[in-house]
Amino acid sequence: MHDVLTDPYRLGHPRPSPGRARKFFRSFVHFFSYHLFLKRKSRRTVEAAGFRLAVLPTVFDPKRFLTSEFFAGYVGSLDLAGMRVADVGTGSGILALAAARAGADRVLAVDINPEAARAAVENAESNGLGGRVAGIGSNLLSAVAPEPLFDVIISSPPSFPGEPRDVADRAWVAGPDYRDIAGLFRQARERLQPDGRMYVLFSSDSDLHRLGGLISEAGFTARLVGERSIVLESFLLYELQTA
Repeated sequence: MHDVLTDPYRLGHPRPSPGRARKFFRSFVHFFSYHLFLKRKSRRTVEAAGFRLAVLPTVFDPKRFLTSEFFAGYVGSLDLAGMRVADVGTGSGILALAAARAGADRVLAVDINPEAARAAVENAESNGLGGRVAGIGSNLLSAVAPEPLFDVIISSPPSFPGEPRDVADRAWVAGPDYRDIAGLFRQARERLQPDGRMYVLFSSDSDLHRLGGLISEAGFTARLVGERSIVLESFLLYELQTA
């Protein structure tokens, strides 16, 4: 059982807009990350969260960005024995593998980028978890069968609004006003067991007012269960349950 943390960011409540300097910095980081990492043409192999992972071109690199190992560590601390889990926006598959290692019986790794779905399956095989992890290319959960229902859904969606340049950039920006993930929480609610849980990771620079509204509209309540601060922002991990 994890402690429930006080949420200083007040998910779902209005906050002041970031200043011009903050917006410029975020735009610079996005530009740099896209051209140096997300548009990478080469295949890499990295060690992250105790896994050896192939990172295919256009796939989010779990070693370059600290969110992946932080979230994977939390997933690994859960008791998922015998559960059915979905990882939406799987990237390299690191969270799906963490769920399987935590005891999940079946894990479905989902991503709109077909290279990510392929990477997740490859990485599951190479880490001895291939029998419990399957991959599918899908826009959120739209291509996932409505049954059987999941016990747990995990997702580290793009944290920021903005028009993505291409499918690789969908790992970073979620469309204007979070257009591309607006249906995530409703779809997750429809595919969860009545007592199921969802875990989702945001940045303290995300529009937490808008995201909190989408979560509430889907019929979830949220509580902050994990936080990791770095120099300029914090990573915020929320557990969602049926309202």
